[in-house]
Amino acid sequence: MVIVMAPDATSDNIGDLVELVASAGGEAYVTRGVSRTIIGLVGDVERFQDLGLAAKPGVSDVLRISVPYKLVSRENHDSRSVVSVRGVPIGGDNVTVIAGPCAVETPEQTLAAARMALEAGASLLRGGAYKPRTSPYAFQGLGEEGLKILSEVRTETGLPIVTEVVDAADVELVASYADMLQVGTRNMQNFALLQAVGDAGKPVLLKRGMSATIEEWLMAAEYIAQRGNLDIVLCERGIRTFEKATRNTLDISAVPVAQSLSHLPVIVDPSHSGGKRDLVLPLSRAAVAVGADGVIVDVHPSPESALCDGPQALLREDLAELRDLAGTLATLNGRVLTPAPDLQPTRI
Repeated sequence: MVIVMAPDATSDNIGDLVELVASAGGEAYVTRGVSRTIIGLVGDVERFQDLGLAAKPGVSDVLRISVPYKLVSRENHDSRSVVSVRGVPIGGDNVTVIAGPCAVETPEQTLAAARMALEAGASLLRGGAYKPRTSPYAFQGLGEEGLKILSEVRTETGLPIVTEVVDAADVELVASYADMLQVGTRNMQNFALLQAVGDAGKPVLLKRGMSATIEEWLMAAEYIAQRGNLDIVLCERGIRTFEKATRNTLDISAVPVAQSLSHLPVIVDPSHSGGKRDLVLPLSRAAVAVGADGVIVDVHPSPESALCDGPQALLREDLAELRDLAGTLATLNGRVLTPAPDLQPTRI
């Protein structure tokens, strides 16, 4: 069950409801969005019905949600959400390109990749300072030094930063540099991490687990939403199947399915799903055509020497094609390619 608060509801109205629900033996989780506040209720629904919640001051509506992911469900949202990352919109009428190096290696490499991202029509810069890898001997990232490099590149280019956090203990540090926190496929069900990023006050990019169902993916998003943060973007990045011709299998049907079940924006990662440079553009084309709210791709100035995922990084000659296909298909779908932000210094 959820309580939808009226736009003019006061903090006292919300506090009174939280106390009322607690008095009935339940728990109330307050989530404040851009246009309205929602209170998710956990406990005995029948007891809640006896509280007369709909008649309380500040309440717009009380809804029984049939699915377990109550806050991210479409059932209590008339329209799909738009998430703003330092002024850059994801969702709505926008198709947003996020691009950058899979891993931050050096200041020079990261700045060159950021400039390539701008050429590709990107409005957000992705880059990994912390890299959870299958092998313990693979490059694990530069840590805080990588975050500092990303911050410097943001100042140079104006591109807001999307970067991964892998440990709940690191959330505060990463959030002090990043504009959007990424939870990777290996951590989709790291519930302590999900709660920590939900508390961080920054938008979250949540990648689907490589073996996760769509419902499990949405339940992971619910962990974040329950902490009061609905600024969540879902990312389909390919799932593990028996097929070995590609790195993962891009579940393109997950885009319209997730959009029908949830109000959250849904983007696609064609780089990590295909795992090969020559698959990134075709998969990007499929993603935008099926209605994805954006794509996140790897670019690198020298993929042959990349410390992480070089074979899937786009080359400079691929960038104009990516920009054109995203723009053209967005227009055909009645949408627009999200423009890059004004190139102004953006220190946090």
